[in-house]
Amino acid sequence: MTDFLARRIALSSGAGERPAGSRGEELVAWGRAKMKELQPKEPAPTVIVIDDDTDILDSLAGLLRSLGFAPKLFSSVGEFVKAKLPDGPTCLVLDVRLPDKSGLDLQRELATADRQLPIVFVTGHGDIPMSVQAMKGGAVEFLTKPFRDQDLLDAIQLGLARDRVWLENEKVFQALHERFETLTPREREVMSLIVTGRLNKLVAADLGVSEITVKVHRGQVMRKMRATSLPDLARMADKLKLKPATSH
Repeated sequence: MTDFLARRIALSSGAGERPAGSRGEELVAWGRAKMKELQPKEPAPTVIVIDDDTDILDSLAGLLRSLGFAPKLFSSVGEFVKAKLPDGPTCLVLDVRLPDKSGLDLQRELATADRQLPIVFVTGHGDIPMSVQAMKGGAVEFLTKPFRDQDLLDAIQLGLARDRVWLENEKVFQALHERFETLTPREREVMSLIVTGRLNKLVAADLGVSEITVKVHRGQVMRKMRATSLPDLARMADKLKLKPATSH
């Protein structure tokens, strides 16, 4: 937002709403506040809790709601896997011992899923080997019941921060993949070879085409992928796990 826009919003509002002596910095600050009110609010971060103790579920639900989180409560892994995962930032608070499947088993399954979830483990029967296994599996924290609310909240905030980064990376990858899908089969072959550092004439020999043809395809690849340089294109190929085309 700009000071100019904030000032315009302040000046265009009713005179009765303006603060007394609304000039200079006060006017701009008030305009910024009005702009913030007009901006759409982000949905509350989701905290999923899986625990077979209903008292803990109820207690955590109240705590999380009071702090602006959107809690989703489950008493078993079976209930959880049937539910749709939220699209926004999410953290999973997971009991280690559950009636149908252990939290550690669920952690292993989630590690191979398309949607990664940061996990905060809680347990009343923890031991060192169990906590080591959980942390090696990528857990944010391993808390032993009874735990301090602040310790749990700190772990949840860390988990949400990790998930925001993961979601942003996924968004970037999806956009990259969509650009790659616009390439023709031949352009993909050319891309896979030029990012290895091969010269145009060698790529032409590999594909059985003229060097001019390779140059044309190369230009199209750079344009469609929105690459600013060959190293930039190589980084994209690395993210896409692109393998060099087989020589003809």
